[in-house]
Amino acid sequence: MKVEWLRFPLHVIVRPFDGFWDMKYEKKGKGLVALLILVLLIVAVIIQKQFSGFLVNFNDPRYLNSIDEFKYILLPFVLWCLGNWSVTTLLDGEGRLKEIMITTAYALTPLVLIYYPTTLMSNFLTNEESSFFYLLNSFAGLWFIWLLFVGMMTVHQYTAAKTIVTMLLTIVVMAIIVFLGMLVFSLIQQIIGFVYSIYYELIFRN
Repeated sequence: MKVEWLRFPLHVIVRPFDGFWDMKYEKKGKGLVALLILVLLIVAVIIQKQFSGFLVNFNDPRYLNSIDEFKYILLPFVLWCLGNWSVTTLLDGEGRLKEIMITTAYALTPLVLIYYPTTLMSNFLTNEESSFFYLLNSFAGLWFIWLLFVGMMTVHQYTAAKTIVTMLLTIVVMAIIVFLGMLVFSLIQQIIGFVYSIYYELIFRN
């Protein structure tokens, strides 16, 4: 059964309509597998930025921070899931938050499958062949967007047009969440600074 769980993402990426339907109504999508895909993607991005061939790698390894790469993948993932759940809840979407998270993670599978070999391949490419690296990575990105579109449409039982609208609204909501988060963080910093200033002033006066 566990082998079938690991094979299912491959079925989803080649037959997304059937795959996401089975994920929602046959409960074939597993949270543990979704987490594994997300972790593998994080590792793939870190490896690609650190070990890609010099012809395609413009990052300075001395300044690369794996924790930052972790945040740059996990944070958008969480924001997308929360934003999409918020939007679709108001627009009669049928998908639950767990289903949105699993669907989004499974849609990331092409990135995992392509990033590892392209990283290895980049170390053997000539200058003229380096375009294949960008082509394959771009193909993986477009494949991911297509799978995400089909997944959201299936999970929420939307039409294609409504799916596009909700995805665009989700991006807007993500930006709003980030803005509010930064605002709250800034206010907390100001409050903490104000409390510290009062505390030190009381100490100095006493």
